[in-house]
Amino acid sequence: MHENFEKLLKTIEILRSENGCAWDREQTHKTLRPHMLEEAYEAVDAMNSGDMEHLKEELGDVLLQVVLHAQIAAEEGIFNIDDIAKRLNDKLIQRHPHVFGDIKTNNVNTILDNWEKIKKQEKPHRKSILDGISKSQSALMTAQKISKKAVKVGFEWENEEQLKDCIKSEFEEFDRAKTQEEKEEEFGDILFATVNLARRNKLDAEQCLIKANDKFKKRFQYMELHSKKDLEKLSLKEWDKLWKEAKKNA
Repeated sequence: MHENFEKLLKTIEILRSENGCAWDREQTHKTLRPHMLEEAYEAVDAMNSGDMEHLKEELGDVLLQVVLHAQIAAEEGIFNIDDIAKRLNDKLIQRHPHVFGDIKTNNVNTILDNWEKIKKQEKPHRKSILDGISKSQSALMTAQKISKKAVKVGFEWENEEQLKDCIKSEFEEFDRAKTQEEKEEEFGDILFATVNLARRNKLDAEQCLIKANDKFKKRFQYMELHSKKDLEKLSLKEWDKLWKEAKKNA
């Protein structure tokens, strides 16, 4: 079962050795940062596509990043891949007392509440419920995380209509903004309020935008392919007609 994983570890060790690959030897935790993000997003793309062979490949690329970081740390005498596995395993057991402990429940909300309580006990240095949110993820994902955490302590609109009124008011404030700085601030408020609307409807705002981007891309490429003249030369009426056609067919 672990044979191929052991081979992978050996391969990475060789690549990082004096007789290995010059590029791999040059890598550090910092230089690998963009690759970790890129591979994670490509894995999500594969999940969205439903192509399991593609997903298997992309998960391998994510694993490569983990193994590379472990090898670099091992060379520095800090930790190794076994230390990573042990820390993860210990954390999973600690945070699942309903499976490995004496707490008996199958209620998902209770399980999530216990998870948060245990995390709080593990990290007593965090004073705010908003501490610990990644600074490297997208702003949209950060907004979702902030919103979810604030709601857990009761900071929530009474109903969806109030939230929609809030979004409308943010648009009105944007319209009244005079300077570029004011417009930037008010537009940020529009985005944050809209993320709350997604969260309230149990939608992942990041995935919603990914799908919207993909939909627009397909429709725009349809227009590029089917336009009878250069897009730059289309009139507004022709743009509208072609867009409606693209919406039907792409």
